[in-house]
Amino acid sequence: MELYQSATYREDLETAVEHIVNAEKLCGSTVLVTGATGTIGSFVVDALLWMNRFHGANIHVIVAGRNMERLRTRFAWTGEELLTCVHYDIYQPIEFDFPVDYVIHAAGNATPGTFAKDPVGTIVGNVQGTYALLAYGKNHGMKRFLYVSSGEVYGTGNAEIEALSEDYSGPLEATSPRSCYPSSKRTAETLCVSYAQQYDTQAVIVRPCHTYGPGMTESDNRAHAQFFRNALKQEDIVLKSAGEQLRSYCYVADCVSGLLTVLLCGENASAYNLANPEARVTIAQLAQEIASAAGTKAIFAAATKADIAQRSPIARQVLATDKLEALGWKGVYCVRQGVNRTIKILQEVTY
Repeated sequence: MELYQSATYREDLETAVEHIVNAEKLCGSTVLVTGATGTIGSFVVDALLWMNRFHGANIHVIVAGRNMERLRTRFAWTGEELLTCVHYDIYQPIEFDFPVDYVIHAAGNATPGTFAKDPVGTIVGNVQGTYALLAYGKNHGMKRFLYVSSGEVYGTGNAEIEALSEDYSGPLEATSPRSCYPSSKRTAETLCVSYAQQYDTQAVIVRPCHTYGPGMTESDNRAHAQFFRNALKQEDIVLKSAGEQLRSYCYVADCVSGLLTVLLCGENASAYNLANPEARVTIAQLAQEIASAAGTKAIFAAATKADIAQRSPIARQVLATDKLEALGWKGVYCVRQGVNRTIKILQEVTY
């Protein structure tokens, strides 16, 4: 599936690039991106390559992942001389040896199904992988490290708070295996700022909310990914709960323009929420938007034990975006626009 074949996707790449604050700082640099075939990482790479092709940015993009064939296939559209694919596994020593200006670390287990099957690997990968990349960057001329964390670091949150700011730290049950993800993300964040302080390096953190878009992988079993798969198959979307949980959502083009803005403009050793304040809906409302865009319906059904086990304990996860917007960034896509564009792009490259 070559997303670049979609005219709508190409429009989104240009829109994202236009909304990166101080994007010119990337010109002539070398950028290493881990998790390069994921929802966020793949759009980051495509945006950087778009800058090369249409903005003369001359960015050397190093894409890192476990499956070399998948990497080459995903980015085959570019024919880009400034693209290098390298093998990278968060559980193994780093094999490649390139000087880098920026490291964007977006690799790691990020779906409930993976948390349930491999909680130990989730913890080890997040902490060990982050440490290895920080050390690599320090020894290879890195200007700045960006860690892609998660809004889940806020724990179960507080339903009485309108929107969670970066200084909030919510309750998190340390003895729950489900905490493998938010706990290790918290630790990795602390590792980033500790490394910056101890070794005089530059590190910034983004905490994306629920990010969606056409680059969702087949293994992604999060609710919104399942909803989109149902919609594309012209199936009704089946909700296994009332779907009353309120979430901040973000279309991937907004996510990536915000992420790269933090990379270039964020304060060292600081964390930034990454969300669009115009995209706050319940899970049920999101399902209805997706179903409406596809011409299907959202219906309710009883949950199985497996469904309940993977269900997030967070009733409300709305992120404040004042800190990010103070850098000059602003989101473009509301939920309806993001949903419609996701479905349109996937239809354009499938049919």
